[in-house]
Amino acid sequence: MPGNSVPGSYVISCHLESPLDDESWRRFDAVRRRVDVIALIRPPDPAHGEDEGTWLDRARTLERLGLHTHWTSPSHARPTGGDPAARVRRDYEWVRGHGLEPHWFCGGGWYTDAAVQATVAELGMVDCTPSDGLPRDGVLPTTHSLGRLARAVLTPALPAYVHAYFHDYDLLDARRRTALRISLGVLGMRRSALDASSATRKSQGTR
Repeated sequence: MPGNSVPGSYVISCHLESPLDDESWRRFDAVRRRVDVIALIRPPDPAHGEDEGTWLDRARTLERLGLHTHWTSPSHARPTGGDPAARVRRDYEWVRGHGLEPHWFCGGGWYTDAAVQATVAELGMVDCTPSDGLPRDGVLPTTHSLGRLARAVLTPALPAYVHAYFHDYDLLDARRRTALRISLGVLGMRRSALDASSATRKSQGTR
């Protein structure tokens, strides 16, 4: 990935918090068929009754697969104990062990620390957790929530680089679905899509 952003570029990602919910998955599936989306998916948690087989079936359909670690529980993203970096490694190795390879990462609840960052880099994933700055080797900052994007696309001050994200559960709300559709349409007219497949660590091939 180049050290500087492509002028006038954008990236879209979705935090798949509820990948086993049939309705949110159906609506996300419809969105990704229209727009190139990095799917930052939360691994299943069998301790909370989540089915690994269904999760794997759905994850295997994702062309832009990323990891979205929830450290405490499906509904509690940030860590409340333990070793956060070790959990990232465990999630990654579980996904890899089932024949999938996540290329991107975003910490649940936007959590990160030095050890987590080092682990993400070692595993060859691009870190989407930072919320400002420009793309650089190994980092693809996430800059705009759905609400912020909806406001920004209507102003002359839309930044040259935009990485907008939404949650799968946003798609369950008709108003938020409409806001996403319109915002992405306007964004696509004002900026060019950055090829997400090119946003990989230079070191990835050396793992």
